[in-house]
Amino acid sequence: MEEDIEKNIKPHPPEENSTNEDSKQSVKNEAKGLFESIKKFLIELFDFRHDTDHEATLEAIKADIPFKGATAWILIFAVFVASIGLNADSTAVVIGAMLISPLMGPILGIGMSFALNDINTFKKSLVNLGTMIGLSLFASFLFFYFFPLSQDNSELLGRVSPDIRDVLIAFFGGLALMVARTKRGTIASVIFGVAIATALMPPLCTAGYGLAKGNFPYFFGAMYLFTINTIFIALATFLVLKLLRFPMHKYANAAKRKRYSTIATIVGLAVMIPAIFTFINVFKENQISTQINTFIKNEIKTVDNYQLIDDDVEEIYEKNTKILNLNFFNEVSSAEKNMLESRLLNDPRYDYLREVKIKVKGSDTKSFELITTAYKEKREELQESKNIIAGLQKQITALQETISSLNTRIEQDALNKNQNIIAFSRIAKDAKIRYADIKEIGFASVLSSKDFIKIDTIPVAIIRWNLKLPDSIISPKERELRTWLQKEMKLDTLFVRRDK
Repeated sequence: MEEDIEKNIKPHPPEENSTNEDSKQSVKNEAKGLFESIKKFLIELFDFRHDTDHEATLEAIKADIPFKGATAWILIFAVFVASIGLNADSTAVVIGAMLISPLMGPILGIGMSFALNDINTFKKSLVNLGTMIGLSLFASFLFFYFFPLSQDNSELLGRVSPDIRDVLIAFFGGLALMVARTKRGTIASVIFGVAIATALMPPLCTAGYGLAKGNFPYFFGAMYLFTINTIFIALATFLVLKLLRFPMHKYANAAKRKRYSTIATIVGLAVMIPAIFTFINVFKENQISTQINTFIKNEIKTVDNYQLIDDDVEEIYEKNTKILNLNFFNEVSSAEKNMLESRLLNDPRYDYLREVKIKVKGSDTKSFELITTAYKEKREELQESKNIIAGLQKQITALQETISSLNTRIEQDALNKNQNIIAFSRIAKDAKIRYADIKEIGFASVLSSKDFIKIDTIPVAIIRWNLKLPDSIISPKERELRTWLQKEMKLDTLFVRRDK
């Protein structure tokens, strides 16, 4: 009996354990296979090295570097198109100028020369880029200097204050452009899209506008934006060519190759250092603007007692002096000002505003309630004045209608009494148009008797002429006027009498 119990207690053979181990191993293998499949899919999805045409890419970039002949004229025409678009505040026209502008070629050439250690290409690219910039500034300067309809608008103002978004657009746009350039069968739509996104032409035209108007902040702001675009497009070109392992330029002389490599490295670093500082400065300015907006939203607009006049960061923040001007309708005490400054300095949400000083200006004489009351009273007075004016206008309209009705009745009475006499108002107007020297005209039917027995009715026109005219001029005009009046009034007889 005990032996049977012991047999039952003894562990089963390791068949079940081996099955579990096999299942675990199978799951691991499947997971590994899935991971490898995903990895392979992602590599195939993002790897574009196998589709790169090294020779065609270099030839295409070098072909776009030269600047002469047709390219020069295309640039000039593109400058004028962009300038007209900026002047007319037309986004569509500005986009058209971006598409036909040849500015991108030398910039890609500079990035390529850094990546491949090609000093000759760098020299050509730099000279051509400088020539393009100079010609673009000159052409846009001439347009805005002589064109009479030039004024600030959204298209111009959008190119004078770059921010972090412009840096990112230039960098990622440059990456997209170079990937498209290196692909077999270049994707033209990508090139056009990058030309629009990076917008190299409008900043140069805006800089020309600043020179033409003597507005140097506009000039330097626009050139700053153009520099950002240029540097980060060249940087993107450099990175893509390095990633794709384009062959370095070979020199027969090893010392010369080393010297050129050193020069290219130094120049590359010299270009990269401003790019880094540009990115940092633009990022910092963007953070300051964002945190000022946050500060106004959280610390001012949430308080009912505060009535801020202007909350536009561009208007209230002085970058040079780092002063934030807060203008309120209501009175702001010193304690409230100190509280705002304390929050600005101590709150971690405003870490980029540590050096910013707050300048608070509240109403010195009237509270917000008094201003509101005065505003309501003035509105009521204005409404009352409007009502009075409206009543007077109705009376004037009624009087005008009465006068018009009386004139019509007078003319109608004249026509009813004598069908040969037309409306005197028309005769007077026509006579003044024909004879500008007439000062006054009258017409009457005069009772006359030659034998003092028989009485006749004689039509008489009474004319007063300009006294400065001599009688030798008045007499023929008077005869001519008599003939015209007699014909117009359909009279057999008409006497004209001169009134002094």
